[in-house]
Order: sequence, then structure tokens, then C-alpha cells
Amino acid sequence: MVIKQSVVDVLMFLFERYLGDENEPLDGRDDVAVRLEEMGFQNNEIDKAFDWLEDLATIQDEQHYAPVDQQSIRVFSEEEKAVLNDESLGYLVYLEQSGILTPVTRELILDRVIALENELDTEQFKWIVLIVLHSHPGEENAYAWMESLVFDEIVDYMH
Repeated sequence: MVIKQSVVDVLMFLFERYLGDENEPLDGRDDVAVRLEEMGFQNNEIDKAFDWLEDLATIQDEQHYAPVDQQSIRVFSEEEKAVLNDESLGYLVYLEQSGILTPVTRELILDRVIALENELDTEQFKWIVLIVLHSHPGEENAYAWMESLVFDEIVDYMH
């Protein structure tokens, strides 16, 4: 049986293993790519994941997204709706309204989601948010909050 791996799977693995807090140091790209291949990830997906991360760093270095007026309303494009289901879009709005995301980080996340060129489920979307926040300077508190949402189990208390 062949398991279909995606770029998001590679990104999640890289984040858990190398990019998150207190993880293994990241060796050169080639060394990590070899390890990923040995683990069963496909070359094409590995290359796309590294390119995605490099593009994220480039976009952030260029300060590509300027803050927008706080009174504006974000309308999602058809392209954005094609890759994010209603639950993920609702989650994105929730994160911004909760103060976890700023308009700038929201736009970075949407850019990186579109760059994946595949529809994401809500769990995959949460990982993309986590990766973008981790790599964005000044978003340590937002990252910590998002990390707790992704990794901690949410317990519902009945009154």
C-alpha cells in the first residue's frame, strides 16, 4: 500500500523535528532531504517544502504585506475558498478576532496556503498557521497561543 504524502506532511515533519522550539539543529538542506527520503517522503514533495519555507523567509524579509485599515473587512477570493474549506476560513476569522493573528500575519498565512496549491483540511491549516507564526518575528505570544491550540487537548466542561 502506498501512502500519499503531501508537502504539508513534509512541512509538519520538518517543523516537529527541526524548526520548532528546542528541536534538533537543522543540518544542510541536502542532508535533511536525504533523511526525509529515507523516511519515505518523495523528492518532489521535499523540494516543494523547502522552496515553500525559503519563499516564506523571503516574503517576511521584504515586508511584503503592509498593515491595512482596522475598519476594513476581508473578503476571501475564489482561489482562497478553493483551498480552504468553510471550517478553516471560519477558524482563520476566529484567530484574527481573538487577537492571535494580525492582518499582516493573516495575509502571510493566506499567501502560504495558496502557494501549496492543494486543498487543506482544518488540521493541516492549523499547522500552516503555526509554522508561519513561528517564523514571523515579533509573534512569539501568538505562536505560543496557537501552539497550545494545536498541541493541547481542549477539554469541554459541562455546567
